[in-house]
Amino acid sequence: MVSVTPNLLWRAGSAYAAAGIMAGAFGAHGLKARGVFADSIASFQTASHYAVFNGLALLLLSLHPRFSAHRFAGPAVAAGTFLFSGSIWALVLDRERFRYLGPVTPMGGVLMIAGYISMAL
Repeated sequence: MVSVTPNLLWRAGSAYAAAGIMAGAFGAHGLKARGVFADSIASFQTASHYAVFNGLALLLLSLHPRFSAHRFAGPAVAAGTFLFSGSIWALVLDRERFRYLGPVTPMGGVLMIAGYISMAL
């Protein structure tokens, strides 16, 4: 099992923020050229926004004295972001190949929410 450390959370946050920015730029410019419909582009942008927001949250979380070593909060936000944003990106890019990922998106959202709620408890 991977040990959750502030360094791991910092790296995950940095990676998600960067991925979200890059995906957002691609979504704004590259998807239209591929003939992707506006509603799918909006979904792609939503996934990009969530990746950036959660990446920034993980960066902050890594600096917090109590929550940087929390067993559930950081891993839940990181895994939830991967499942939520990653599944949307994959579905927009190739719905036929990744159609089985449809149910993964809400599971990722629930995991992100659970991570944030765990910090409030």
